[in-house]
Amino acid sequence: MPNLIYLLLRRLRLPLIILVVVYAVSILGFVLIPGKDDQGDIWYMDFFHAFYFVSFMGSTIGFGEIPYAFTVPQRLWATVCIYATVIAWLFGIGSLLNTMQDPAFRRLMKNNAFIRRVKSLGDPFYLICGFGDTGKLLARALAHEGIHSVVVDISEDNINSLEMADYGVKVPGISADMTRPQTLIDAGLKHPQCQGIVALTSDDQVNLKIALTGYLLNPPLPIIVRAEHENVARNIASFGENRIIDPFYTFAQKLALAFHSPGMYLLHDWMTGVPYEELHEPLFPPKGKWILCSYGRFGRAVYEELLNEGIIPVIIEANNELIDPENDETLEKVITGNGTEAHTLKEAGVLDAVGIVAGTDNDADNLSILMTARELNPKLFTIARQNRRRNDLLFEEADIDLVMQRGSVIAHRIFALIRNPLIENFLQKAGQRDNAWANELVSRISGATHQHVPLVWEVDITQEDMPAFHQVAGDNKFMLFIKDLYRDPRNRNVMLPCVPLLVKRGFEDTLLPEENFKLERNDRILFCGRASAQKQMQWNGRNLDVLMYVITGEEHPSSLLWKWFRKRQQQKKLDNGETSDTTAS
Repeated sequence: MPNLIYLLLRRLRLPLIILVVVYAVSILGFVLIPGKDDQGDIWYMDFFHAFYFVSFMGSTIGFGEIPYAFTVPQRLWATVCIYATVIAWLFGIGSLLNTMQDPAFRRLMKNNAFIRRVKSLGDPFYLICGFGDTGKLLARALAHEGIHSVVVDISEDNINSLEMADYGVKVPGISADMTRPQTLIDAGLKHPQCQGIVALTSDDQVNLKIALTGYLLNPPLPIIVRAEHENVARNIASFGENRIIDPFYTFAQKLALAFHSPGMYLLHDWMTGVPYEELHEPLFPPKGKWILCSYGRFGRAVYEELLNEGIIPVIIEANNELIDPENDETLEKVITGNGTEAHTLKEAGVLDAVGIVAGTDNDADNLSILMTARELNPKLFTIARQNRRRNDLLFEEADIDLVMQRGSVIAHRIFALIRNPLIENFLQKAGQRDNAWANELVSRISGATHQHVPLVWEVDITQEDMPAFHQVAGDNKFMLFIKDLYRDPRNRNVMLPCVPLLVKRGFEDTLLPEENFKLERNDRILFCGRASAQKQMQWNGRNLDVLMYVITGEEHPSSLLWKWFRKRQQQKKLDNGETSDTTAS
């Protein structure tokens, strides 16, 4: 704010000087020019009356001649002052308007408003650096969960789109250079409510600088970084506890799951899904001959995972510099070309192939590759890399079996990490099970959630989070079982639509705990299910009377009125019992 005031005063220095000089000369003239009072005697206006008259005269209010009627010299001087003050005010107001329209001044005003808004945040938030396709998806998903965020991006257009978006919660944003430490500090890097930094720019070096800044200025802060080059990823991993997201290898690993464990692929997809998304169907990519168009970063990631599945694909690559058969003995057949021509695809063996991957960095080329390949072999399983979200409609109409949208892959992964860190524990433990186990769990989850991606939440048996659960878990009179957490608080015989996935106790993780699993204080339980189940579970965990009903089946009124009423009801029953016994005897 001091910078804003200084800039405003500097821009208006000349208009203010002119205005002050005109007012000073006008006041001095009225003090020196003689007038006459109501008795006809000579009278000189004092400075107070002169200042008062010039003030309302200069603002064109016009109260009249005070305190006495003016003489001709005074009226002549008043006429001169009227034109002088009006011109001075017009010049001053015009300069003020020009200053307010100046891009530098408007930017400074926006920056100051952004800094004030960030400082006033009272809820936990995440600092998102980069507001492209990935940042927009992540900010919207977090807003749906009620998680606040602050956005920084170098592009003014991206920040303008943020201001026009309706996320349900206010998301402060600023267009600035993210490599400047002061920019991140202004955005809340050292704010006590900042829960972490997410670096999502398309430049790995910028993401590296953001990670370094966060590590040096606020070491305990969790940092999630997007990195697509292996050397940068290793650099980022060398300091702090950074989480590195590579969209290409993340997608390739999920694709490998679909080959040998479709149920596990679907489980991963649901656990990292964004709320209100439709449930995806299982994916069954066939094994056999595959064609891989492009051997860049995405192509190499897919190639390595296909090799792990026992598939050696034929590569089509236009840039020979990316191909080095001498150093990579796994490369069996490489064809020079971009895959958009029919003869190139025929040379690669598209007629007897079972699947094709279009992985170039050009959406038009990828669509052209798949359309040409499908005309030659309609039974192909198709996978495409989508580089721009603005092409969503084209990829939807193309009826592609699996689309890799880089921003979506990153946003889903980061959203899962932010929303619930226990998801990582669950997926690691689940990865040790077979496909039959995954299919059975997928069936249970789909039965509880129906058409939409399940909501995943964590329940902590602590005094701060769930005081009722915490109290009963430490009580020797009662035992708290995991099934008590998801009983319906209105009817204990009905179970809420959710599935307990994991119990974390210290360093021990229990996968899919049984209904009679006994809970202890400080346990952390991962659930998935409907949003309504989470809300009613909070009722159980925060109201001791409701929890006691859920456990014992007996109502436990807490208010004095209800206790008095229940006591009266019990007394009436006793009295009726005594009366009937006496009559019978």
